[in-house]
Amino acid sequence: MWCDPTVTQQPLLDFRSDTVTKPDEAMRAAMASAEVADDVLEHDPTMRALEERVAGLLGTEAALWVPSGSMGNLIALFLQLRKGDRFLAAHGSHVLDAELGTAAWIAGGMPCPMDWDAGPGRMSAQAIHDIAGNEPRYDGLHTTLLSLENTHNAAGGAIMPLAAHMQLVAAARECRLRVHLDGARLWNAAVALGVGPAELAVGVDTVQVCLSKGLGAPVGSVVAGTEDFVVEARRVRKMLGGGVRQGGILAAAGLVALDRIDDLATDHANATLLAEGLTELGWSTRTPETNIVLAAVPDVRNAIKMLGRLGIQTGPMSGQVRFVTHRDLSTADVKEALHRIGSAS
Repeated sequence: MWCDPTVTQQPLLDFRSDTVTKPDEAMRAAMASAEVADDVLEHDPTMRALEERVAGLLGTEAALWVPSGSMGNLIALFLQLRKGDRFLAAHGSHVLDAELGTAAWIAGGMPCPMDWDAGPGRMSAQAIHDIAGNEPRYDGLHTTLLSLENTHNAAGGAIMPLAAHMQLVAAARECRLRVHLDGARLWNAAVALGVGPAELAVGVDTVQVCLSKGLGAPVGSVVAGTEDFVVEARRVRKMLGGGVRQGGILAAAGLVALDRIDDLATDHANATLLAEGLTELGWSTRTPETNIVLAAVPDVRNAIKMLGRLGIQTGPMSGQVRFVTHRDLSTADVKEALHRIGSAS
């Protein structure tokens, strides 16, 4: 983002996303020394190690590395929806608003956005029953899939607690729906709740997790499920252009990233510090559940420009200003951002 050099010569503080992190020396060294092979032809050994480790963390039979979370979500929906099937997802879900319509365009599903009637970023079990609980007429839409998101990005990194997750999965089963979990930031939810990631993926058919959000890998996500699902997912990945050759170089970064899951607690603490500081300065925020702070302001566009002139990079989300803390922003950086904002008030 542009920053007026006459206003500040201070370093930029990038709160736009937890995807802006740079690989550190340890991660770069792991990438440089990774054992590799042609993953399309014979399954790269480092890629295999990463996939097996993620499957173990998620409690699934198998897993598949993909270049992006969007591709992982698309593969899961593509393999679980028939053309014209309706799928349910909370309003503002990434699969609805941030993946260029591929759930409908390529997977062929009919999206049904659900109100947040059970808390930020989630629908109630009753709402699922109301839509999918009865057999449709022959000329009605068939609802066959529930897509969950944990944490929910547009709701400010809101966590879906384990009890809520289980209620929604149970409702889906009662309505004969399959369940996909977009867990791009599932690691954040697990750390915040003090539980293992597998506990937050109980009962789902497929789950996608990101390695490049918060954990510091430069690229990559993993989609997981049964062994049969992953066999077909590998074919769809190839169809979408996601087959990689010496993928171990990228997988090595993912393995290092997985060693840093517990570090997310620092990001959460920094987000709380930021939110409390903004509130003291008169901004309207609520206590974040993970690493995303949403600030309500009268004019989002001008607020982002003002912050940019202070050397603070942010972005819009859900009609508010979004700040995201991450491993490349220290506690001192958060305090510096608050100092700059306070000095400009």
